[in-house]
Order: sequence, then C-alpha cells, then structure tokens
Amino acid sequence: MKSSRFAGFVVVVLGLVLAATAGAQAPKRGGVLVVAMFPEPPMLTSALTTAGAVAMVSPKIFDGLLKYDFDFNPQPQLAESWTVAPDGKSITFRLRKGVKWHDGHDFSSADVQFSVMEIWKKFHGRGRATFANVDAVDTPDANTAILRLGKPAPYIMNALAAMESQVVAKHIYEGKDPQTNPVNNTPVGTGPFRFVKWERGSHIELERNNDYWDKGKPYLDKIVFRIIPDSAARAAALEANEVQIVGMNQVPLNEVRRLSRLAAFGVETRGYQYLAIVSAFEFNLEKPMFQDRRVRQAFAHAIDRNFITQTIWLGYGKPAVSYFHPDLGKAYSADVPQYPFDLKKAEQLLDEAGFRRGPDGIRMRITHDFMPFGEPFVRTAEYLKQALGKIGVAVDVRSQDFGAYVRRIYTDRDFDTTNYYANTGPDPTIAVQRFYWSKSLQKGVAFSNGAAYKNPDMDKLLEAAQVETDAGKRIRLFHEIQKLAATDLPMIPLTAVNMTTVYRKTVHNHTTTAEGFHANFAEVWLDGK
Repeated sequence: MKSSRFAGFVVVVLGLVLAATAGAQAPKRGGVLVVAMFPEPPMLTSALTTAGAVAMVSPKIFDGLLKYDFDFNPQPQLAESWTVAPDGKSITFRLRKGVKWHDGHDFSSADVQFSVMEIWKKFHGRGRATFANVDAVDTPDANTAILRLGKPAPYIMNALAAMESQVVAKHIYEGKDPQTNPVNNTPVGTGPFRFVKWERGSHIELERNNDYWDKGKPYLDKIVFRIIPDSAARAAALEANEVQIVGMNQVPLNEVRRLSRLAAFGVETRGYQYLAIVSAFEFNLEKPMFQDRRVRQAFAHAIDRNFITQTIWLGYGKPAVSYFHPDLGKAYSADVPQYPFDLKKAEQLLDEAGFRRGPDGIRMRITHDFMPFGEPFVRTAEYLKQALGKIGVAVDVRSQDFGAYVRRIYTDRDFDTTNYYANTGPDPTIAVQRFYWSKSLQKGVAFSNGAAYKNPDMDKLLEAAQVETDAGKRIRLFHEIQKLAATDLPMIPLTAVNMTTVYRKTVHNHTTTAEGFHANFAEVWLDGK
C-alpha cells in the first residue's frame, strides 16, 4: 500500500511539473505589433522633451543607461555596472561594449558625456533640475563615463531610463541646434528597433534592429504605432484585432471595464509607478488677473475634484490635494492647505479680489487650453467651463493639435489657463521640482514651469531637497514644499490618476519593468493563436 501511494504521489508531482512546463511558453519570433496612440508626437526623440506621446515611441529606438524593476532597483542596459562614490559626488558607469548606433557608428562614453552636458542639462524639462549638480562628465576611455557632481544628487540613479534620460549620438547632434535637428523626426538610436518611416497623421513604423546588442532580441519583426484620434475608435480597433495594445488610459475607461470582462483581453496597471501621473489645472501667472492669490483660491473652491475623479476618470484615481502622487510614499503629504468645493466661498474671494459680477453676471473672461491627449482632458475642460461659469468666469475652451499646444503654452506663452497631466515620479526632485522651480521657466522647454511661478522660498526648499542625503530630512523638505505649493496655488491638482494598459492576450511581456508601456519592448512577443 505504501508503494502504491508513493507511486501515485510521484505521478501527481510529475503531472504538475509537466503542466507548469507546458504553461511556460517560450517566446516566439516574428510578427507585427500594432499599437494605437494619440496624440501624434511632436518629435521622436524624448531626450529633448517630456511629452508623453514621444515617450511611447522613442524608448523602442533608444536605450537608456539603466532600466528599473518594479521596486525601482536599477538594472543594466547601456551601462553594465555602476558605482556611486561614498560622498555622492561621482557616479562611474561601465558601459556595454560592442553597442552600435543604427547608422553603424560605435556607441561610446563620448555620447554619454554629450547627452548629459549638452542635451539633458539644457533642453529636457526635468533634466535641467535632475542634472543641475553635474559639473562635468569624464571619459577616461570609450567604455567609462564618470559623472562629477558639485553637490550630491541622490535622485539621479532613478532617472536613467530611456524614457527619462535618453542617450543620443554625439556625431549626429554636435554643432547643430538640437531642437531643430531634422534627425529628431528620423531618429538614430541604439535600441531594439530602427526607425523606418513616419506617415504624418497615419502611423509610425519601426523594424527589428538585427544588430541589437542583446542577442536574440527583439522578437518582433515590426512595431507600428497607429495614430487614432478618436478614443472610441481605438477601442473598436483593439476589439477588431486591428491593434493589439493601447496604453496610457487611451481606451475610454468605460470600455476598459467592458473589455476586462472578455476572455481575449487583459488590463495592466503596473508599469506606471515610474510616472505617478497627476492631472492639474494651471494658471499663467504672467496674466495680471491671476496674480492675486485669492483669485486662484476662488478657482480651487469652484472645482469639484471628486466629480472629476469619479465621473471623468471613472474612479481610476483619487482626488488630488497635492501635486505629489500618493504612490511617492513618505514623500507625499495630505497635510496641506485644502480648498473644499464651496461656490459661496469662491464668489466671496473673487469679490474681495475686486472681480465683481458685471451687469451680464460676468466677472472675467478667460481662454482655456486643454492638453490634446484624449477624452478625459476634453471632458475636464468642458467641466471647467461649466463649473467656473457658476462663479461668473466665462471660459472659452480652445483646442489644437499637440505640437501647437506645446508651442502655445511653453514657447509663445499665449494662454490664460490649461489642464493637463504629467508624471511626478519616481522622485519629486526629478519630476515635481520643474513645475515650481523658478529656474525651470525657460521658453521652449515643454512641461516645466508653465505657470511662470517664482518664489525664492520655494526655490530654497527645492534646492535643499536636491542635495539632502538624509532620507528623513529630505522627506520633511518635501512636506514643506507641498504646503507652500498649496498655499501659493500656481496650479490646482485635480486627480492622482491610475493608468491602464489594455491588450489582447496574444501579446506577451509588454510590462516587465517599472517603465512598462514606455520600455523598449525588446522582450515582447506575439502568440499566433
């Protein structure tokens, strides 16, 4: 009897092992992955912009020095290893050998040096703050790059993914204006996919880089990004298998719920903690009518953030009281001045500020521009028009394509108010500082200090947090920053958003790192079923 029972046990165990082995499918080579996206990106090189549409495409073409697991631990990419000096004033990267740019040139430490000093520090909306303390980059040999810092910058090690700090080719950019270089639209990278073509208004096509350093990858033959402006059409294309994956909440949230109940589809919320997205309403403080803090406070009292979160974002998020996302952990604080929905208080503040209703009931007229990044932004703008109208603010909502929007807000400065969202992670110095730091106010630098906010006390707090290596002290500085931001209100946080990726289950390994949808897709493969 013992022998029989033992034999049965062995059969069961072997069966389980075989079943597990059968379930662990080996990646398959080949196939074309079609991704639906909107808006159309203004360029294809995210080293020069923080625009989210660019970061969907660009990291497939360019690798970063590092990538990150779901706990934000750095993993090798173009850098094979790294060492941070005990005093925090140097970071040494040992670079991967044998990496080629797509045009055949060798990747080297000179490219890292050029990218840090001439691109990230000067033109990237977050990079200006992230790499502010980097005084120089030494290149003792082709495979070693040493960042020399005047002051410690502990957050840099979280900022080296391709979507955030993208290494570009020195031989392509040197001696040219980086912002107008045509190669921004026909990029040459080191990543798993090569740029093929961009049919404006239609699609962007990438093909496998057969010389990719990570041998055997990528598995896909091609990636095609289809530009589909209508969110319902994106959902329909996904259901018809015309596209296989859509990220960044670009499927209407009611459709996300519906598709999640169907066996052919999956919904992924991981891979967005690197972003920690918060939506906001921002003032142009160069406009005289917004320079009285009471006006900004009145607007805050007139906006029902719970309504926006539950009705527009369908509960995929939380009403925001800070431009720090709760996913930032201890750095986040709700102990800030708050502005509960209160129309009477809003009207009182506007009266006190001298903006009384006229004979037509109007106190002021403004033009509002929403970020053209999908239905939630349009609907938020429509809600704001209605909500602010109740307190006598006449709102003219203006729409435009993404490139025109970015130029209007950050170059031409031709706007009154705007609503958008942006990432606040993985570290507040990397992602939040740009919105409140006076030195981030630079024409042409997208998604930085669009409000034109200037407060020396805020600058001191931000700059102290940049160099503080004591974790507890740094957290306390972040809490002070949030209190001051909520007091001055250059922007009104609306919703701390939970992002989604909707995909057909024939798509495998699309979310394997903290960058998720914005990773390089070298490991993605398609099941032919």
